Amino acid sequence: MRVTVLYFAGARDLAGRAEERVDVPDDVRTVGALAAWIEQRVPALAGRGGSLRWARNEAFAAMSDAIEEGDVIAIIPPVAGGCA
Repeated sequence: MRVTVLYFAGARDLAGRAEERVDVPDDVRTVGALAAWIEQRVPALAGRGGSLRWARNEAFAAMSDAIEEGDVIAIIPPVAGGCA
C-alpha cells in the first residue's frame, strides 16, 4: 500500500523532508502501526510519537484508525502560542 506522509514544522526538520510517498509493509494497517513504522525509518522521530498529532486525509486521526491506499497522513508537532 502506498501513502503520502507530510511532515510539518519540527517534524519536518527532524525528518529532513517535507513529504514523501512510501510503500508501507502489509502489516501496517492503522495510524498507530504507521507511526511506529515511521519512527523506525526516521530515527530522529523515535520516542516522540506521544507528543505528535496525526491526521489522515485532513482530519485528526486516532491511532486505531485504519489507513488505506492513497491516504495522506500528516505528522503535526505540538503548537504553542496564543493571543497577547
